[in-house]
This record gives sequence, C-alpha cells and structure tokens, in this order.
Amino acid sequence: MTLADELAAQLTTARARTLHLTDHDEPELVRQFDALMSPLVWDLAHIGQQEDLWLLRGGDGRRQGLLPASVEALYDAFTHPRAVRERLPLLPPVEARAFCGEVRGRVLDRLEHLGDTDDPFDFAMVVSHEQQHDETMLQALQLRSGPPLLGTGTPLPAGRPGVAGTSVLVPGGEFVLGVDAADEPFSLDNERPAHVVDVPSFRIGRVPVTNAEYARFVADGGYATQAWWTERGWAHRVSAGLDRPQFWDPDGTRTRFGVVEELPADEPVQHVTFFEAEAYAAWAGARLPTEVEWEKAAAWDPVAGRRRRFPWGSAEPTAALANLGGHALRPAAVGAYPAGASAYGVEQLIGDVWEWTSSPFRPWPGFRPMLYATYSAPFFNGDYRVLRGGSWAVGASIVRPSFRNWDHPIRRQIFSGLRLAWDA
Repeated sequence: MTLADELAAQLTTARARTLHLTDHDEPELVRQFDALMSPLVWDLAHIGQQEDLWLLRGGDGRRQGLLPASVEALYDAFTHPRAVRERLPLLPPVEARAFCGEVRGRVLDRLEHLGDTDDPFDFAMVVSHEQQHDETMLQALQLRSGPPLLGTGTPLPAGRPGVAGTSVLVPGGEFVLGVDAADEPFSLDNERPAHVVDVPSFRIGRVPVTNAEYARFVADGGYATQAWWTERGWAHRVSAGLDRPQFWDPDGTRTRFGVVEELPADEPVQHVTFFEAEAYAAWAGARLPTEVEWEKAAAWDPVAGRRRRFPWGSAEPTAALANLGGHALRPAAVGAYPAGASAYGVEQLIGDVWEWTSSPFRPWPGFRPMLYATYSAPFFNGDYRVLRGGSWAVGASIVRPSFRNWDHPIRRQIFSGLRLAWDA
C-alpha cells in the first residue's frame, strides 16, 4: 500500500465513523445536550471546514473556501465557545453533510497526485482532527438524555481474574522520552523532540483502577473525608456536589449512552476528574504517575535499550491488542489484553480509558510549533493536566505512547480513569 493509499484509508475510516455518529434525526443533531459540548451538527461542519482550510487552502484562511466567509466564521472554535454554539445560525445537517462530501471529494482528488516531495503531515493532521472530534461527539452523546441512539456496543474479550490491584516495578535509569519525525512522522508538536531523561525507580499498576476498587473508596466515605483531597480538589468536590463518578446511579447501576445497566466490577472506572483520581490514589496509599513515568512504563524496552513503537512492539494496534475505535462503547475488563503488555508487563496502556497523570501540560525541551502555532502552545502553562494512553473511543490510527492529551482538572465527561503509582 502506498502512502497515499494509507492516508486515503485513514480518511475514509474516520469519515465513516463521523457519518455513523451523526446519522440521527435533525432535532438530535441541532440540540445541545450539555453546555460543555457542541451540537453534533457544529462538529460535523467544523470537521469539513478544517479539512477545507488545511488540505485545499494550505492553512491560509485569507483564501476563499467552499463556504462563504461569514458562514465559515461560525466554526472558529476560538471565537465561539461551546456554550454558545447552539444559538449560532449553523448549516442544517443536510447542508453540512453535503459540504463535507464536497470537501472530501476534492481532497481525495488531490491525494491521488501526492508527490514524493509533498509533505503528508497535513493529511495525517486532518485525520487526527476528525478522529478527535468523533471522540468528542461520543462524549456529547453520553451526556444526552433520552432513549438510546447507539445501542450497547460490540463484544469485547473477557478479562482475567487476579490482575486488579497488582503492580510492577520499573527500575530507575535513563530512557528516551518523546519522539522525532524520523521515528513518528505523524507525531504532533508537543510529542517532540525525543530526549533522554533519568527516572528514579517506581512501581505502577499493572492495569487501571476498576469500578469495584473505586466503589470501595465511595463506600468508605471517600467523598466525605477531606483528608484524601487537596485543598483545591476538596473545594471543587463541595462546589460541584460530587459524590461518585459521573453516570453512576445511586442504586449501583450506571447509565451508558442511555442504557441503564449494572456497574461492571472489573471494568476500569471512567468519568472521574483529576481531583477524584488524586483523592482515590491518596486513599489507596499511592499517587498518580507522572507522564514521564507513564511513558517509560509504556514505551521503553530495557533489554533492547530502546523505545518500542507501541507497548507490545512494532505491530499496529488490532482488536487482540487494545480496545480502540469506539465500537465497543465502553472499556474492556482488566486483564483482557495480555498480548498488549509493555516490556515491563504493564497492561492496557493503550485504549480503554484516558489515564490522569500528575503532570501539568508543559512543552518538552526544544519544542517547536508546527503546522499551526495554536495547536499546543496556547495551552502550555495553563490549568491543564496531562492524560495518557487513549480511551476506547480513540481512533487506532492516531494513538501512540508519546501522544499527550490534556484537559482541565475538573473535567469528567471525557472517558477518563486512572492508574496508580508508588515510589520505590
């Protein structure tokens, strides 16, 4: 398969997912399910607008796109925050779909003539952008009230007993943090450059924290005991009235995409804030890993003395190695992917749930913005914490151990969980 064929396949996979997630009646698409999220029809047209901008106009917003300038301006994420997007005169769903189809047809025509000297990074960036918005739309659909639209998801492999609550030792020493373009040509600017760091020994959970483990924290009064919380975390817990993870019901069930079901004991807990993750870790006699520790546990092969492309090796992600792509609509039980373990024996590092780390979002030494300056740089030094690993909703083509996600520590509509760490 040529590079052009590979990129075309990735674009097609992402678009099929987008169309599936927006294959609903117009009232559902124009409705804003929560002030935190956009109406689905905004995401749909924004995906096409960004593809038009970057792949048909080379990122030059001064050039006329397929939309009138006044309409295109409605899809500027920096100008119009999510809370107001429902009130904008957005394209109706049928026009948004037609616009996205017109853009994609022209993009595929351009891709057929991709030359050896052309930089394919902008195509990969557009794939990543669409896949990330697909995950955002799944977050919106999880916040939606009403009868289910998506069903219960596809089957997943069974977990293994005895792995929850266990940990592995990661011996101290140097490793290569981050990546370079030569190794990961489609990596984003905040993942670069690769550089050597020395990390003291630590222990890390073999698998993420499960619903059953987290339920014990809830039952033990974890949300009523200020000692487990930082001052800021406790203030948020009180002001937001938090008493259990989002979408957990008081009777021991959970609501998942409109379906009420028993809380699966062996699935990784999800929909917790950084503050909740931090408090649980303190209650458990542990802490959250730093993102540097997380990446070493995920990517470093101490025997070979080099990075692995994925925790398990160089093979691309498959359904036997990780839960990705969004089809399952939930995390897999812990222990479901022994073949996906890292060199240290840490499992389920890719997929299932985004894992909060203790690290604020900062640039690596030697950081240089690329493609457009506002992707990462405006978020450095802000009130953001880094999440690692990807969730079940992440597109398989865009995830890797070096990928850095970030969000406000109060957010939990995201598919976020946690993994414990300890000093050694």
